[in-house]
Amino acid sequence: MANPRRFRILVALLCLGIASTAFAWGRQGHALVGDLAERHLDPTAKADIARLLAGETDPTLAGVASWADDLRDSDPARFKATSKLHYINAKGGGCGFDLARDCPDGNCVVGAIEAQRAILADRSQPIEARRDALKFIVHFIGDAHQPMHAGSRTDAGGNGFQVSLRTPIEPEAYNRSKYVDGVMGTNLHSVWDFYILASAGREQPSYANKLDALPWPPFPAPSAHDVMPLAWAGESCRLIEARGIYPPEDRHTMDSAYLDAMRPLAEQRVRQAAWRLAQLLNQTIGAQAAP
Repeated sequence: MANPRRFRILVALLCLGIASTAFAWGRQGHALVGDLAERHLDPTAKADIARLLAGETDPTLAGVASWADDLRDSDPARFKATSKLHYINAKGGGCGFDLARDCPDGNCVVGAIEAQRAILADRSQPIEARRDALKFIVHFIGDAHQPMHAGSRTDAGGNGFQVSLRTPIEPEAYNRSKYVDGVMGTNLHSVWDFYILASAGREQPSYANKLDALPWPPFPAPSAHDVMPLAWAGESCRLIEARGIYPPEDRHTMDSAYLDAMRPLAEQRVRQAAWRLAQLLNQTIGAQAAP
């Protein structure tokens, strides 16, 4: 069990990552994806990543995993221009994504991963462009595995599904008015972004070690799906109904029982995102990359 004081500090830091419900996984989830992926890179990929991230405040995949969300404050114009790249919606219902319809001009998370991978793989590109491509890839692969970022409901990925969540995790000052008598007024998207993982009460290294100790890869066997973003989005979409992510009978009150029930699925998606991120990077800039 994490030290209570240190856990409160962690919660305060993580809450900074949920100022907007557009985020996926929050800082903790994205950092877990980056941390776990880095542990499964080949030496060639690690060396190129070290060169690309030299000069970053935290030159690791975990350290840059939330950069695409941080643009909201550091570069609002760029954040606005890239905001559609964090998700994909099946406008025809179901989970049969049609890229011409649901991802016009590549403006969705699936198209973004493919486009940024092409930039990262092109060593004739300026190092700044390849660095940003790497940071986008780390983030967008995490997004594609967060179920609320790939669906067909009309509530903006759960942002419009209001929730009263009983939780001991107090929000930051800007959200304090929504926290009354231990109940947080939030939405289902934010529950998945932040509360499911944060309520585990684990600090980052401990949590990553716990997830990394589970069998790898987190699938029955590696497959072509490991580098197919459209397939990852389809998985996320199907999980929404198959795993009952929306509360039964659309109940809008929940507590730790929901968080505890959904945490294994959230952790599985984090691990799958990490594995696939590592495989994509190994094949793009690692020893498996084309000359």
